[in-house]
Amino acid sequence: MTVQSPEKTPSRKQRLQEKQRRQLAVVDTVDKAEVKVRKAEAELAVAISEAVQMFGGEEAASEELDMPVEAIRRFLGMLEDESGDADESTGAVKDEDDDVVAV
Repeated sequence: MTVQSPEKTPSRKQRLQEKQRRQLAVVDTVDKAEVKVRKAEAELAVAISEAVQMFGGEEAASEELDMPVEAIRRFLGMLEDESGDADESTGAVKDEDDDVVAV
């Protein structure tokens, strides 16, 4: 003969804590995925920049990569934004030709 003990129903507080734990786990997963996406986009931007140089321009790279010119420009803009942020953090100043003239 076995004795069955009825399982206690979790309290409202326990249920809410478990719900919050699951929500935080989801938020953490999304945050990690966003970091991976940003890293992948940065790597793609570098590759596209190299393709533009290799193919001799945005139009040629667009044709060879089968990618709209707007997308190529967006990725090139990401690189410009990153280099601009790096210049600001180092105190570098560029002229209109994007040459560093002061640090």
